[in-house]
Parts: sequence; C-alpha cells; structure tokens
Amino acid sequence: MGAAGGGALALGSVLAAGVPRPGLSGTSHSRDVEILNYALVLEELTAAFYQQALAKAGLSGELREFAQVAGGHEREHVKLLRKALGPNARKVPKFAFGKAVSSPKQFAATAVALEELAVAAYNGQAANVSKPVLQAAAGIVSVDARHAAWIRAIQDKRPSSQATDVAKTRQQVLREVDRTGFVRS
Repeated sequence: MGAAGGGALALGSVLAAGVPRPGLSGTSHSRDVEILNYALVLEELTAAFYQQALAKAGLSGELREFAQVAGGHEREHVKLLRKALGPNARKVPKFAFGKAVSSPKQFAATAVALEELAVAAYNGQAANVSKPVLQAAAGIVSVDARHAAWIRAIQDKRPSSQATDVAKTRQQVLREVDRTGFVRS
C-alpha cells in the first residue's frame, strides 16, 4: 500500500477522539464500543476503497467483479457495525486513495494488503471483546479472509501465504493504515 500523500490525519487520532478508554483487563460494553468503532473505520476504509477503485482504476473482468462483490460486502459490514453501535458509531472519516486507485495493478496490490490487514486486525482483537461481539466479528472476518484469498488468486498468488493468520495489535494496524495516508479526517 503506497502513501497517498501528506496531510492525512492519523487513524489513531480519528479513533481516539471521544471513545471511552476502559481498563486493559476483561471485556466490557465500553471496550466493545471502542473495538467496534476501530473495526468500523477499517470497514469504511475498504468500502470507500472499492467504490473509488470502481470509478477510477479502469478495472475489468474478474478484477472488476471482485471489487463489486467485495465492495458490496464491505458496505454490508459497515451497516452491521453501525447498527450494532447505534448512537455510539463514529462519524465517517474522509478518505483519499491516490495512486492506489490509479490502475488495476495498484488496486490489486492494495486490495490484498487491506484485506489481509483487516483479518489481522480482527484476529488481534478477538480476545478483547465480549462473546456476542466476537460472534458477530467472526462472521465478518471470515468473509474478509475470503476476499483476501480471492484477490490473491486473481494475482496468481496462493490463496493463503501461511498456515495460520497472524494477529496484529491495534497499534500495528493503525501504524500500517497511517502509512498509507488514506484516512484524511
């Protein structure tokens, strides 16, 4: 994922403003809200990415079909998360994808990175949420994993690069997203 340029507000700042800061042990409603808002921004990021790619990247064939299907799934993920969060849902950030949506090749490479990052982000938070949230998140992460496998297959890469998915901490994920420059507010 290449940076889209300077001026982006860090995703960590987007997520930190106004979100409750619960203790580090156990799960709680406030922790669930915090983590669901974190997931919401990632899902909104991917939904917006697919929408912009369909408009700007010159996609055709299976790559276009992938962007349409995955984009539809990501929009549904956003709806599910917004419904679960209700009035606690964050405002939708602004995104700019620059070169990532400038060509089919750039799109495909970025799509792989974003889908794999989403899987790692969900896996990294699994132990930090309540059972009902975990159950709902499992339904989303499994679809994001299929998106990653599909886009990898389109690129003639193995559907999975390893036997298990690596979980990433929130800080690791936020650093990776910040490096892209995609989040603008």
